[in-house]
Amino acid sequence: MTEPDSRWRASVAALPRHELVPRWWESAGSGEWRLRVGAADPEGWWGTAYSDTSVVVRVGGLHADHAEAGDLAEGRPTSSATLPSLVVRMLRWGRLGDKADLLDLGTGAGGLAAYACHRLGDARVTSLDVDPYLTGAAAGRLAAMGLRPRFLAVDATVEIPGTYDRIVATVGLPAGPGLRPVLGALREGGRLVANLARTGVVVTGWKQADGSVVGRVERSPAGFMLTRSGDDYPPAPAEPAAHAETADGETVGVGRYPVLDLSATWELRTMLELAAPGVETSYREHGRRRTACLTHPDGSWARASAEWIDPPEVHQGGPRRLWDVLERIRNRLNAEGALPLLGARARIDPDGVVRMTRGRWSASLGGAPSPDPSGGVPRTPRAAERSRPVG
Repeated sequence: MTEPDSRWRASVAALPRHELVPRWWESAGSGEWRLRVGAADPEGWWGTAYSDTSVVVRVGGLHADHAEAGDLAEGRPTSSATLPSLVVRMLRWGRLGDKADLLDLGTGAGGLAAYACHRLGDARVTSLDVDPYLTGAAAGRLAAMGLRPRFLAVDATVEIPGTYDRIVATVGLPAGPGLRPVLGALREGGRLVANLARTGVVVTGWKQADGSVVGRVERSPAGFMLTRSGDDYPPAPAEPAAHAETADGETVGVGRYPVLDLSATWELRTMLELAAPGVETSYREHGRRRTACLTHPDGSWARASAEWIDPPEVHQGGPRRLWDVLERIRNRLNAEGALPLLGARARIDPDGVVRMTRGRWSASLGGAPSPDPSGGVPRTPRAAERSRPVG
């Protein structure tokens, strides 16, 4: 998980991670989660705790600590112990000096705060989460290890008490107004490390005198759970997804590229989010049949379905042709062999708008949507341009 000469190796080795996750949720498929109790299966407990994986500790509003043996939970994960290699990567990007005051934004199970305490000392570490149970549980478990950072239970998209030299966020922060409290809590000359909500990118940068943060999109992608203000995430509307799964398209055509699971393709998923902020994706396989759906709050939707890697039949409807947007992004990837996202320059304005540039390419989040993420690459015929009207 860490290189032999890593400055974080001793911190990782010193943490009894199993004590942070005495109970956890394991996926049972179909959106269900099965409770696991470490004391009932010590071998499985240690195998889970000391593998380089994220361990889900909260699903919906139910923390594993509050569940009974045999319980099943349904919904989306709302807290986890992040995989150690990613925690260390985020800390490295933070460039922590020995005298830096650190805000760990997103307590989770307390792993990042524990690593930081070993390196910086308790007095220089503050850990924040919206959930008072998470901060309380982490405080108790770290205190039993002799670690006593400060904990805050507040909504970071509304307020953050105090100011800090470094802020490392292990939650997906929303671009726009939700970023303002984070920027306000970062001292001039301080460094921010943050995943942008609904994307697979981490932006790092230094705070300038004008209140902006200037840096780059890191070349190693990563994603975290979204910030939340309540006990759980708002329920996703079921109607658009159900419509996309079954409806005949206003246009029907043949796609250029095979169907793929966008949730597993960080760069493509992020580029699509830049082009159509708020787009939702789903994917399923039935035998060799692969189907992907895209839906958007403006009523746009697309469904592509094919046998394995055959060209898919594409149905689309609503004001925008979402599959065409995705295909333009994939055109650029094929034409140039890479996308411009990872390694791009990044600037977070004081109002929270994130602007990314690389050569002639530019995009933003939190402000006006990017009009053309293909960046001027010549467009090959699109699904809609080869389509036939229905009806």
